[in-house]
Amino acid sequence: MKDLVLFEEKQIRRAWNEQDEKWYFSIVDVCGVLTESPEPRKYWSVLKSRLRKEGSELTTFCSQLKMQASDGKYYDTDCANAEGLLRIIQSIPSPKAEPFKRWLASVGYQRLEEIENPELASQRIVETYRLKGYSDEWIALRMRGIATRDSLTDEWKNRGIKEQSDYSILTAEISKATFGMTPSEYKNFKSLENPKTNLRDHMTDLELIFTMLGEASTTEIAKTDDAQGFHENKRAAKKGGKIAGDARKELEIQTGKPVSVKENYEFLVERKKREKLKNGTPEG
Repeated sequence: MKDLVLFEEKQIRRAWNEQDEKWYFSIVDVCGVLTESPEPRKYWSVLKSRLRKEGSELTTFCSQLKMQASDGKYYDTDCANAEGLLRIIQSIPSPKAEPFKRWLASVGYQRLEEIENPELASQRIVETYRLKGYSDEWIALRMRGIATRDSLTDEWKNRGIKEQSDYSILTAEISKATFGMTPSEYKNFKSLENPKTNLRDHMTDLELIFTMLGEASTTEIAKTDDAQGFHENKRAAKKGGKIAGDARKELEIQTGKPVSVKENYEFLVERKKREKLKNGTPEG
């Protein structure tokens, strides 16, 4: 799970590590908010060299994870969990160090709250999408899509689907029947080069709706047919995807426009902004 959090209105990238169940934060982002340096990447590079010279075992508290940069692409990024960040903060002279430590403890507690109350996790996902510039209408569809997807994967799990590769194959069957493209082909279609990019975060409202229809249909067919194991669920996936695919084709005939479009997230957000300005609606 990837996320953005705010410290004094400044964004810090983070990723949840399922293996050790801890948040990992971008060290460059943390250096930026603590030092207010115009070049936080350079600041961290110098600090990292100094720590190495002092004999600090950076590998024990510094890891590299793929994180999204301002250009929308994903790069290997130096990250640390809360314990690691506390060690780094000790080497950064900043009046914000103590407030940041308290904030760091609060962020860790948030995750524990989310485990106890999943609704909080949903609320924070919504805030993350808002930070990225998505409209409330799109976010509502995306959140509904997440719920639909969760229902489907829960159904698959109960029907004997265990391997991650099987989940990927079944998902590809639904996508191909719905849009005529597997998810990897769809990413190429939208010029999304990074394999870790979430395709659904780059879909239009209609693309999300037909994705949901394919997955919801598959869930219902699997229940009705009492599909068990991989091969029976694969047949259900093809049937569910075909229902969405037939509906998509009918809409395209009626409107004369394709549902699948090449535009990705950056274009979609800019288009929303232009529409608001055109209609005289202030941004906010």
